[in-house]
Amino acid sequence: MAQSENNVKKPLGRREERQQAFDLVFERLFRDDSAEEVFEDAVNARGEEISGYARTIVKGVEEHIDEIDKVIEENLKGWKKNRISKISLTILRIAVFEMLYVKDVPVSVSINEAVELAKNYATETDGSFVNGVLGSVAKKTGKSGES
Repeated sequence: MAQSENNVKKPLGRREERQQAFDLVFERLFRDDSAEEVFEDAVNARGEEISGYARTIVKGVEEHIDEIDKVIEENLKGWKKNRISKISLTILRIAVFEMLYVKDVPVSVSINEAVELAKNYATETDGSFVNGVLGSVAKKTGKSGES
């Protein structure tokens, strides 16, 4: 029995999984719900299937938000966290989570993917800003050799 093309879903690549995580982490900025509640809503309301890696990122950002935000704040030059656009803050949180807690993703990949997200959802200036902050994070955490 052949399955119709509509029933066969191609697994997401890492870039698409980050994109999905970005959408969910961004959504959480405007809600007091847990990651699990956001996942449930995405599945029920939008029919999304949440990838394992996207779940890892969203839960990881939720679990380590204080430390992630502290690292971001320590690497802002002349900025305060509350002045950063919600889009850039979301991107920075995801990238810093990957840099600190995901061992199988090179720092350079986290930075490059974050810059691409910024270019796609914000502006070139945001891409440069994100790159600068994450480059500083990489240097201060001793992971700059990987970027």
